[in-house]
Amino acid sequence: MLKTIFRFGLIIAALLILFELSKASLFIPELSSDVIIALSGAVFVGLGIYVGLKLRKERIVEVTAPVAIDHEQVKTLGLSEREMEVLQLIAEGFSNKEVAEKLFLSESTIKTHVSNLFVKLDVKRRAQAVTKAKALRIIHA
Repeated sequence: MLKTIFRFGLIIAALLILFELSKASLFIPELSSDVIIALSGAVFVGLGIYVGLKLRKERIVEVTAPVAIDHEQVKTLGLSEREMEVLQLIAEGFSNKEVAEKLFLSESTIKTHVSNLFVKLDVKRRAQAVTKAKALRIIHA
C-alpha cells in the first residue's frame, strides 16, 4: 500500500514539474513550449525506465529434489501397489472419475481403494490423506 502511495506521489510530482517547465517558455522566448514539454517528457520516460528496472523484483524459483519414497513405511501401513497409484493420482489433483479413467478401472473400484486408503492412513478426507502421505514420505510431493 505504501509503495502505491509513493508511486502516485511521484507521478503527481512529475506532472507538476512538467507544468512548471511548460511555463519556462515565457522566460526563454527562443524555445517553444512544445520543445520543453518534449524534452521534459523524454527525461521522465528515461527516469521511469531507470526506476522501473531498479524496482523490478527477481523471481526466485526453488527446485527441490524429489522425495525418496519410504518403502518401509508403505509396508508398515499395508498399502498395495494399486492403492499407492491411486494415492499418487489423488495427490496430483485427479477426481475419482479421472483416476478410474487413467487406471482403466471402474469408479466404484477407485472409491473402494480411496476408502481403504482412508482407513489405513487414519484420515477422513482426501486432502488429509495427501498431507499425511507427504509427511510419511510415501508419495512424491
